[in-house]
Amino acid sequence: MNVGILTISDRGARGEYEDRSGPLLAEIINGRTPWPVTHRAIIPDDFETIVATLSQWCDEGVNLLLTSGGTGFAPRDVTPEATRRVIERETPGIAETLRAESLQITRHAMLSRAVAGIRGQTLIINLPGSPKAVRENLDVLLPILPHALELLTGAPGTESGHRTV
Repeated sequence: MNVGILTISDRGARGEYEDRSGPLLAEIINGRTPWPVTHRAIIPDDFETIVATLSQWCDEGVNLLLTSGGTGFAPRDVTPEATRRVIERETPGIAETLRAESLQITRHAMLSRAVAGIRGQTLIINLPGSPKAVRENLDVLLPILPHALELLTGAPGTESGHRTV
């Protein structure tokens, strides 16, 4: 299993803003999972650039692709639309659960348009751009990710979509 972390930010891509979410994602993944972060980048809020990067990383065998940023209401927030273009199957339960858990912390969570889905053997999950929200979302996600990735990749420990005993 390996992980890609994609920060989506116009200002970050231009070097006008220090990305704090991407490094935090890498720190948490490296500290709490056995999976290496093999892909990392900061790109602008540009639909075609997002689609191209997500597609390329999926084709390169990234198993878990976490995006940060571009999920709000601003005109250039197109991460969910770009993600939908790339995925083959949506996984609404992930995005719904992240929003529901976040709503217990802030009412602003209802403004999230984040999505999650599958392309091949890659699980793509949109996360907010805020480091605080990234940490909160990962606390919800990390317990289910091993099983989700085992099912997705057909790794040992799964059979016909069910864990073997």
